[in-house]
Amino acid sequence: MNLKSKNFWSTVMIVLIVAFDQFTKYLVKLYLYGKPPVTFVKGVVEFRYAENTGVAFSMFSGGRWFFIVLTAVVSVGCLVYMYKSKTAQNNLWLFWSLGVIVSGAIGNLIDRVLLGYVVDFINPLFVKFAVFNIADSAVTLGTVSLMAYLVYDLFREKKNEQKH
Repeated sequence: MNLKSKNFWSTVMIVLIVAFDQFTKYLVKLYLYGKPPVTFVKGVVEFRYAENTGVAFSMFSGGRWFFIVLTAVVSVGCLVYMYKSKTAQNNLWLFWSLGVIVSGAIGNLIDRVLLGYVVDFINPLFVKFAVFNIADSAVTLGTVSLMAYLVYDLFREKKNEQKH
């Protein structure tokens, strides 16, 4: 995949994930605000409207502007690294992992800026866990992928050192 194509498709991916996140939150506000939860898969997951003023598990509630600035700075840093760094440009795994993380960060950033809170709605019933959203899922999956890449890269470098 050439550089222009990679940059174009990563931008499309980021826009699509952010759009899907915002669309699902719009639907949740429209159909679930002030209403009881809706079962999606009985005993597994329900959709429930929730407002989160903090971060994961509503920790640090009330730090809206701190989280807005932090998320914006980290997102811009990741985007600059993705689009300007030869390391990121030459490694599709790293490149796309960062793109997925950024898309989730932007989805929740939009909520924080416009609403003052993040709309959450996916409530797993089979385990005691926080209510979350599509953006949270993107950040989590992107981070897991990034960590897997970093571990892989670490072992690859050690293997290359042993050869020399």
